[in-house]
Amino acid sequence: MNCRIRTLILVVLLIGGVIGDNADDDDITVETVDESVPDVAYESPVPLDPKKVYFAEHFDDPALFQKRWIKSQAKKEGIEEDIAKYDGQWEVEAATKDSLPNDSGLVLKTKAKHAAISAHLSKPFVFADKPLILQYEVLLQEGQECGGSYLKLLSEGPESKNLNNFHDKTPYTIMFGPDKCGNDHKLHFIFRHRNPLNGSIEEKHCQKPKERLEEYFSDKLPHLYTLVLNPDNTFEISVDKKVVNSGSLLEDFVPPVNPPAEIDDPNDKKPEDWDEREKIPDPDDRKPADWDEDAPPQIFDESESIPEGWLENEPTHVPDPDAIKPADWDSDMDGEWEPPLIENPACKAAAGCGHWEPPLINNPSYKGKWRPRLITNPNYKGKWRPKKIPNPDYFDDQHPFKMTTVSAVGLELWSMSQDILFDNLLITEDITIANKWASDTFDKKRQKIAKDSESFVQRLASLTNEYPFLWAVYILVLAVPVIFILYLCCKPSSSASQKQEREELNKAAETKKTDELTEGVEEENEAPEAEEEEGDDEEQEKNSEPDSDNETAEPEEGEKSQPSGDGTRKRKVRKE
Repeated sequence: MNCRIRTLILVVLLIGGVIGDNADDDDITVETVDESVPDVAYESPVPLDPKKVYFAEHFDDPALFQKRWIKSQAKKEGIEEDIAKYDGQWEVEAATKDSLPNDSGLVLKTKAKHAAISAHLSKPFVFADKPLILQYEVLLQEGQECGGSYLKLLSEGPESKNLNNFHDKTPYTIMFGPDKCGNDHKLHFIFRHRNPLNGSIEEKHCQKPKERLEEYFSDKLPHLYTLVLNPDNTFEISVDKKVVNSGSLLEDFVPPVNPPAEIDDPNDKKPEDWDEREKIPDPDDRKPADWDEDAPPQIFDESESIPEGWLENEPTHVPDPDAIKPADWDSDMDGEWEPPLIENPACKAAAGCGHWEPPLINNPSYKGKWRPRLITNPNYKGKWRPKKIPNPDYFDDQHPFKMTTVSAVGLELWSMSQDILFDNLLITEDITIANKWASDTFDKKRQKIAKDSESFVQRLASLTNEYPFLWAVYILVLAVPVIFILYLCCKPSSSASQKQEREELNKAAETKKTDELTEGVEEENEAPEAEEEEGDDEEQEKNSEPDSDNETAEPEEGEKSQPSGDGTRKRKVRKE
């Protein structure tokens, strides 16, 4: 009973606390948690300052896309005819999931096909005194097995004017973006440097970033790739606004921009008397007289003897007596037939059969081949190297940033995965414009993905941060089942309850010890009981006489007294 009362009081206090908190916060309105996630507002981005933008493409306008972009009709040289054509399919469409309303991207629909598409810049980018910022998004909707999703900034020239013939040999100035095949994950930054002496072109490859790149190819989420190239020859590469690589065009590329000032003389030859041996055998050292070079490293253990029961004259294997020559055996073709060998039955019960040899042990006299000790070579001249001469091809280009002017941008790809989505391509000279462009596009995509993937518990936590009093509601909701379980644990069983009630009645009856007439006692039992109790309870019987004369003097036949306890009760009769 006490446990139930305590439980009830606890529930009342919890409810009262919640009501009290709610009453103290009259200005708060609690709204029902809506499971549906509202769409993130999106509008096609517009650059802050178009004058500082050389190319901006959001792919949300199909008419503009058809007018601007050109699909290549070229064929790749040096490969089989059936796969040489650039016949990969390009489409402008929304992402298959988590897409913003009215947001589209350029999608490579096919795999295992060469695909190329390009567009002219709104104005050429000249590498002078303004930084180059190249930024775009890639969404590998099915992951990436093997293939690239990089951009090429095409060099200004005759080849870039006819984009219908855009192919892998079309000159480019910069190649930038992700690439993967097998376990080789790359984030390319390659620029083509022109030799100021002879005009030849050489590719310079940026060193690999130290950051891990695997996740960008496998998580099937949009990623923002940004290249910032500054006039002071420094660069910075970011993924999702996080810097993953940085350095200098002069120091962090292979091969380096500038060749060495000196090179090895190709005509220099090592002199015949040039001794490169730092140590030589001591010519005065002599082999000791007791040195036996012919001693074997191991010898038989002469202390061992042949085991008892060893059948030295019995072979380990014998011809199978039950074998039968095959009927189709041709002795002329197959040779003389011999039965197969089986283990010698006589050897099964013996210690062994055949020739016995004692085990081998290390030879204490073995020393191996003798060699004289080594001493310092008095004629040692060191490692020979050819002499250095001035590099006839040397040049010192301290401004590799001044690359070939860019007039077009293109995608020239081969991929074993399909549905690669490209979006929000931007080329500008102002990082502020690039950041705002990303805020209007990429940030909203990730915001929508975060909202769509937000769990119910996370939503409740967000709501609780806004309305802190809801913690009391959560506690109550969690406390009710706990209280109910405690109630069931404290609740006594029915038999125990009945037993407890009987014990309470017995205690009450023993305390009162009333001598009222119990009904239903048979007359033959009343007399002995009355005589037995007459002496002891005379005073009680006097006090228990009825106040009314109409009260029944004798008990009616058939009525029985009600027990007030588990012990033996003595029935008392009223004296007439």
